[in-house]
Amino acid sequence: MSQTTLPPVEKTQPVSAPSRRISDRSRAERKLGWMLAGPAFLVMLLVTAYPIVQAVYYSLFNYRLTDPENRSFTGLSNYGVILTDSLWWQAFGVTVLITVITVAVELVLGFALAFVMAKALRSLRPTLRAAILIPYAVITVVSSLAWKFAFDIDTGFVNHWFAWLPGISVDTDWFGGQASSLTVVCLAEIWKTTPFISLLLLAGLAQVPEVLQEAAKVDGATFWQRLWKVTIPNMKAAIMVAVLFRTLDAFRIFDSIFVMTAGANNTETVSFLAYRQTITRVEIGLGSAVSVLLFLSVVIIAFGFIKGFKIDLAQARGE
Repeated sequence: MSQTTLPPVEKTQPVSAPSRRISDRSRAERKLGWMLAGPAFLVMLLVTAYPIVQAVYYSLFNYRLTDPENRSFTGLSNYGVILTDSLWWQAFGVTVLITVITVAVELVLGFALAFVMAKALRSLRPTLRAAILIPYAVITVVSSLAWKFAFDIDTGFVNHWFAWLPGISVDTDWFGGQASSLTVVCLAEIWKTTPFISLLLLAGLAQVPEVLQEAAKVDGATFWQRLWKVTIPNMKAAIMVAVLFRTLDAFRIFDSIFVMTAGANNTETVSFLAYRQTITRVEIGLGSAVSVLLFLSVVIIAFGFIKGFKIDLAQARGE
């Protein structure tokens, strides 16, 4: 049997991978985006840049509002006083605790609500989404007052309704200790802002190709296997945005603490500490230093999330 051979092929130089260039469509979209968001970005920059620069400037002085004539330059001494004071670290710890608990619970509940809204009947989706978003539409001060009155030992109904549970009686003072006070604060925050995370996660679920879900079902994957291997990897960008925005918002918590506890029973957060130093004690220098440290903490958190998730938003958008 004769053997056939292929004709000799002329050797060519290896072709290097083409460099990643921005397409004309992407360039046009980027230009349109700057045209639409540019004016708002400039206004926000002007509005926020001046207070930040002013806070940094005042933090370098020993400045009390009731005695402005004796203002003196102290450099970074205000930061040294704050970072060596146990009050700062206590407030920082309370802030981190509230942030971790609320964001973790809201992420789980947000996923559940997003799945419910995504799988609901088409005719029920508008009503269901509106009902879920009602708590987020309530002003934070109003919702905090409602939760405070509900758990108050004199005017509240929670003790009477749940007196059958262990550890709860009609005489339970929820705002009489640190743990119970923070529990109410966390519950109020979770009720208020879970719809925000669920809405962002719902947008992420819409980006998951249904073809991948069907292929995983054909391969015999269970619901949890599809969740961890298909759903979550394909909505990683939406999860990062939801968790990042909510973490930054939770770390700056002020309204609920101000309304419910006013910082009593060691429930003071960093934002409330800055308020108390600046407004109550009129220590402009120390209060500005606390505000600057809060701003730096928020920047570090945002940078850590972006680096930790390792999301290329350009690729996630399909460029």
